Amino acid sequence: MNLRKFKGYELINYIGEENCKFLGDKNLIFTKINSITNSSDYGLTFCSKKDEKAISLLERTRASIILCHKDILEYNIKLKNKLLIAVDNPRLWFIRCLKNFFPSADKKGIHPTALIGENCKIGNDLYIGAYVTIGDNVQIGTGSKIYAGVHIYDDTIIGSHVVINSGSVVGADGFGYERNENQVLEKFPHIGCVIIENFVEIGANTCIDRGTIDPTFIGQGTKIDNLVHIGHNARIGKHCVITAHCMVGRSAIGDYSWLAPCSCIRPGQNLGKRAFVGMGAIVTKDIPDDTIVAGSPAREISEFRRYLQYIENKIGTKGLH
Repeated sequence: MNLRKFKGYELINYIGEENCKFLGDKNLIFTKINSITNSSDYGLTFCSKKDEKAISLLERTRASIILCHKDILEYNIKLKNKLLIAVDNPRLWFIRCLKNFFPSADKKGIHPTALIGENCKIGNDLYIGAYVTIGDNVQIGTGSKIYAGVHIYDDTIIGSHVVINSGSVVGADGFGYERNENQVLEKFPHIGCVIIENFVEIGANTCIDRGTIDPTFIGQGTKIDNLVHIGHNARIGKHCVITAHCMVGRSAIGDYSWLAPCSCIRPGQNLGKRAFVGMGAIVTKDIPDDTIVAGSPAREISEFRRYLQYIENKIGTKGLH
């Protein structure tokens, strides 16, 4: 097998000399991608640590070329057959370099076992995997990827370059019922749909419910992890991050917000732009822009810390463990 061989100066040229500084031999070769702790000769890796914490990693790694933070070059590092390329954000540049020098194969086409309903509009250069089922009146934009076993219900609108991973369900009815005079639950008809804008990614086994009357909406560039539930009529802004095991009820999430794992947004709450919800937090009231909350019920982070201090003073440190 012929390995793809690249030299350090190709990496520097790609990043741009105005965006980086370097220490070592620009002619060193890299042929593969490594993690910094499980590395080998001719590997390219990155170090996200800063200050002295990074030094031992950089000196011990066997990788030939390492992307690191710029302040690392201020330290006396013992280099041997290594090239350090210092940038503002090593992880981001590592992602970009990986895509540029080691691009993954691009799947395209519609698998013969996929079932596509009537009156659908299917874009070009996309991929629809095995045993995908697509209902009637569905739109899927150019360059999207729908992996095996995904179920997309009627009237769903999916933009361009959207990724939906295996086992996810988009557009099923939400959980809406009303008790009648006999205390029997009557189902609320769900006549809304789901709208997913461009460049959204949805993890495996995630469920996004259709709206009751208005649509459930996922904004451009938002990334949704595995095993997430988005309830009916939720409105997710653009470029949000919603991590594993989150539950979003009939709520609005502002642009650029981050929901940490296992957080829960009670139906009817509104999160402002750039809100950050901590792991396991339960949001029971609206959150303003640029606010970090944690705990159950969720409190603004400074209030949460005061609460923890109060509990510690009451029951002692041992009672917290």
